[in-house]
Amino acid sequence: MTSTTNDESEFPLCVDLDGTLVNTDTLVESIGHLIKSNCILLLLFPVWLVKGRPYFKKMIASHVSLDVEFLPFNEIVLAKISEVHADNRQVILCTGAHEQIAIKVADHLGVFDDVVCTTATENMTRTNKQNALVDRYGDGGYDFIGNDLKDLPAMKSARSSFLVRPTRGLFKARDTLRDASVLDPQPVRAFRTYASQIRVHQWLKNILLFLPLLAAQKFNDQSAVLACLIAFFAFGSCASSVYVLNDLMDLRADRRHPRKKFRPFASTAVPVTHGLFLIPGLLAVSAGLAIFLPSTFALTLLLYLAVSLIYNLWAKNVAVLDTIFLAGLYTVRILAGAAAIQVIPSFWLLAFSMFLFLSIALAKRYTELIELDLPDEQTVPGRQYRRIDLSTLISQGAASGYAAVLVLALYINSDEVAVNYARPAIIWLACPLLLYWINKLWLNTQRREMTDDPLIWAITNRVSRVIAVALVGLLLVAI
Repeated sequence: MTSTTNDESEFPLCVDLDGTLVNTDTLVESIGHLIKSNCILLLLFPVWLVKGRPYFKKMIASHVSLDVEFLPFNEIVLAKISEVHADNRQVILCTGAHEQIAIKVADHLGVFDDVVCTTATENMTRTNKQNALVDRYGDGGYDFIGNDLKDLPAMKSARSSFLVRPTRGLFKARDTLRDASVLDPQPVRAFRTYASQIRVHQWLKNILLFLPLLAAQKFNDQSAVLACLIAFFAFGSCASSVYVLNDLMDLRADRRHPRKKFRPFASTAVPVTHGLFLIPGLLAVSAGLAIFLPSTFALTLLLYLAVSLIYNLWAKNVAVLDTIFLAGLYTVRILAGAAAIQVIPSFWLLAFSMFLFLSIALAKRYTELIELDLPDEQTVPGRQYRRIDLSTLISQGAASGYAAVLVLALYINSDEVAVNYARPAIIWLACPLLLYWINKLWLNTQRREMTDDPLIWAITNRVSRVIAVALVGLLLVAI
């Protein structure tokens, strides 16, 4: 029976954690941190799950230490808690999160009178949460704040319920509750927010897939052009899945970064739980498109995926090696374009690309390092670079760019050019154009005028576009 007492102070307010008190899911975030810190433990996930969800949550929590001070707390919920405290009512944190996480959050905020959470033997969700609260406070003896269908049983036994950014299922079921109101409505998420999360703008890099088409002089072959277009979207979807995974793993670092904290996951513009659907969905789209292309393209796509994972899980944190991996990831796009139209990429093209992309990768690291304004001897978090390395990076980057121009010059003087081009001497004009672009790249980088991704800068910068058009024009005239 519903309690009939009129003393408000006897009704505690029970607050859910994930998706309610914080605009994220602490379990998903913990898994992301765990994958980044020790991906080998992924192999133990099935073993942990077989032993039950409480054990799984316990093992995840025991291997990860969340930075609770950087969690995205819901200010509306915190204001409600303050209001309840002013009425001398108890506030209880009631969550399915493991006790190691729940207690840490409660200690950080210092506003909870008690904590009801998952232990080593009991998963505090659904009816378990309902039974625990009814046993303590009686049916109708408490108020509850939640956001998900998992909270519905506890809400049905509550005197009144407050919905915070409710899922569609919970919002539809609100009429089954005694007294339900929406404390914080679900925000409208525009398509562009998801486009930002999967980094559609990074798909510009996939223009590199068309270089083998140009080099092989197949731009008049409609089937080859169509194959490159399909490869473009297949590669973009695959790359986006990696970006999503990377953002889930980098949440801790992104929330501390002056700019990256505005990324959709870090800022909660897109719930981290949506990443669990975006990753397999994007990979499925990529695989579906790859079916229409030669098997060698699919193998190249798998190579890119494998190298990307190795880069994000390990090589990203190793100085010098990280830039070589980045250059390799750019070059793999050229291999993928060649595989899509079934041509063997030129040695000269691959050598030129490797040096040029290494210069671009070094510019990316230089930009990241110069922005942080750290002491000379302090290592950048998540990287193995120090501010004193700036001069080394700029010298290595410039040298790599000049090496790319040298490879181009040697190619122009090779027998292969005489066979493939009617007017090979015209291509010599490409060397001063490229030299100018390399110098401008590093001049802009040193002046802090470079964006996060120099390759995107190269594609979107007006001078770069003019030079790119001029280079393509020279090749067409030479042909």
